[in-house]
Amino acid sequence: MLDWLRMSAADLGRGIGSGEIDPLELTRTYLDAIDAHPMRDRIYARVTHDRALAEAAAASTRARAGQRRSLLDGVPISWKDLFDSAGVGTESGSDLLLGRVPDLDALVLRNATAMGTVCLGKTHMSELAFSGLGLNPVKETPPCINDADAVPGGSSSGAATSVAFGLAACGIGSDTGGSVRIPSAWNDLVGLKTTSGRVSLEGVVPLCLKFDTVGPLTRTVEDAALFLGVLEGEAAPDLRGANLKGRRFADLQTLVQDDLDDTVRAAHDSALERLRHAGAEIVPLEVPALAEAMSLSGVLFTTEAYGLWRDVIEASPDLMFPAILERFRAGGDVLGADYVAAWAALEQVRMVWDQVTSGFDGVLCPTSPILPPNMQRLLTDDDYYVRANLMALRNTRIGNLMGLCGLSLPTGTPSCGLQVLGQPNREEALLRVGMAMEQALA
Repeated sequence: MLDWLRMSAADLGRGIGSGEIDPLELTRTYLDAIDAHPMRDRIYARVTHDRALAEAAAASTRARAGQRRSLLDGVPISWKDLFDSAGVGTESGSDLLLGRVPDLDALVLRNATAMGTVCLGKTHMSELAFSGLGLNPVKETPPCINDADAVPGGSSSGAATSVAFGLAACGIGSDTGGSVRIPSAWNDLVGLKTTSGRVSLEGVVPLCLKFDTVGPLTRTVEDAALFLGVLEGEAAPDLRGANLKGRRFADLQTLVQDDLDDTVRAAHDSALERLRHAGAEIVPLEVPALAEAMSLSGVLFTTEAYGLWRDVIEASPDLMFPAILERFRAGGDVLGADYVAAWAALEQVRMVWDQVTSGFDGVLCPTSPILPPNMQRLLTDDDYYVRANLMALRNTRIGNLMGLCGLSLPTGTPSCGLQVLGQPNREEALLRVGMAMEQALA
């Protein structure tokens, strides 16, 4: 039974379908594990025992009657604390929203519930989702699975660690600049960043509406595909027959290979060699225009974030972690004309990107150029914090700026992920190559 806590969501679902696993017993096993775990309160902001048990009991009844709603009907999962949940606090990791209790579930939570998944509770996150590190002195900072003294990556920090520590079969998170992929990489998980606009943001506390996306953090690519279907209330992509023979990938050189940690570089080189051995063609690619896009990040992200949150923040700025407050306030210094010009320039770079990458099945690079930074040093060394946050987000941010879907895969080296970027709204194709990559990297 303890193996249930380490099984993939798909295998749990197949066990429920065969009658070997009872959803109610499965959910009790997860809840017991959560309640007994020494890191429980650093990972979960709130555990929804009553809801979980009620949903599991209903899933158990459906399973016995042969009326399951999906392969994942009865599988217990966690939700980042920016997805509205009816009658349960949703505070987006910030005391600015302390005591906020929505009346309705977010649409993606309603979809997932309708497909039979079981809601275990809400997980901790970076404050208002505005950091890639996962450090949150205001609420809680979950531990990295590979280094108890390091941050786990953010902003979907608790989403990742709930899965990594065996306290959820999947964590649902959000990604604005890397917030699904970074914690997935640092905790040896699969993380799917969806294309902006594909998955509903209704009932999701925003950071930057033009860049916010919803995605799962899972143990396998198959699980990521299944949860994409669950979030959309649709059938999951068909991944059968995936292989790398004849596939052509770009190994992006511009920016993403600069200043790599030695362990990250070795993991990346090893991963590419295994992909080549499985039949993939990998071609180095330079995209000089990316430098301009990256230089626009400060204008594009901070201006929208501060525009959405200014009134709330300035009513109670003392409630915020100073480093996050400073990052938000930077958006207040940008002229409207500069913001419009930045978006026009970004659209031009996106056109260049589309042209130079159109002949590839994906664009590859290390998910994060650095390993998880030390938690205590982040709290005491401002320069270290700023550099670590910028470096953590550097490679993943390209996917958000270019409007792409993206996937982070474990390389087999702890806390080192391989990112593959796909074309906008081509998640199905991305997941198929991701499945083949996963097999090659195993």
